[in-house]
Amino acid sequence: MKIRISWKSGEIVGVLRDTPTAAELRKALPYTSTANTWGEEVYFHVPVLARLESDAQQVVPPGTICYWVQGSSLALPFGPTPISQGQECRLVTKVNVLGHLESDPRVLASIRDGDEIQVELLTI
Repeated sequence: MKIRISWKSGEIVGVLRDTPTAAELRKALPYTSTANTWGEEVYFHVPVLARLESDAQQVVPPGTICYWVQGSSLALPFGPTPISQGQECRLVTKVNVLGHLESDPRVLASIRDGDEIQVELLTI
């Protein structure tokens, strides 16, 4: 299943894995939220409640679509955060891994705090 994440200056497509949290996200879409940034990570609230899954991770590759349980938010890291060691993408806590972005995640750098973010399912 694919999703489109769009904002005023761009968009990117992501592929969701078959996980319990990804299934809940699909049910909640389409959705509009407000962006927050933390280093080279964009995150925003989504109307999903989920528990930490058994394969949750704190360090992920750039472009991973993550669900931050404590913040009920999607987190999209594209580079180091304030707590990263070197160039890794280290999130504030362990997150559920929902999938990955299809193209260069550095396009997320154009997102600013307060930008409106839209997330929708893509029908192929």
